[in-house]
Amino acid sequence: MTEIDFWALVTRSQGDASAEETLKELKNALTELDDESLKAFDKFFGQQMRRSYSWAVWGAAYIVTGCDSEYAFAEFRAFLISLGKDWYDKIIENPDALGDLTVWPLKDNYAYPFIEDYDLIAGQLYEDRTGDELPFMPSGNATPAGKKFSSKAKDLRKTYPKLSARFPF
Repeated sequence: MTEIDFWALVTRSQGDASAEETLKELKNALTELDDESLKAFDKFFGQQMRRSYSWAVWGAAYIVTGCDSEYAFAEFRAFLISLGKDWYDKIIENPDALGDLTVWPLKDNYAYPFIEDYDLIAGQLYEDRTGDELPFMPSGNATPAGKKFSSKAKDLRKTYPKLSARFPF
């Protein structure tokens, strides 16, 4: 399993695919992997989850969805990973770049950038096959990296102009 392989597996095939469709697509792909590849995949996934664990990225999630919990933020970061390496890197560098995304998965006609349990698929498959759990890899440090974003409207508009225009509050 290389990083290129990892990104090929996690990148959604359709930008507006639902969380369920994206989850199913990854599960089907991971089912084909051997146990060592599942371990390596899980390690890569954990690295990217930790890389995106920042207040700046959380601020972007807050604008799009009002994201205010660790659990929802993990699902949001899984969505970012599903966008593929180019988008993911761009958003990690500048979370406001998410405002350039043209196609979003929707739920009740609202952007729904969450994928529940996307980060758990490899571990579930591995455990089903072997009866053993993969080593626990935290998805972030004790607190997100960087300075906490301000939830004041004027500060959000200044820090995230594209997202604020796209998702007015």
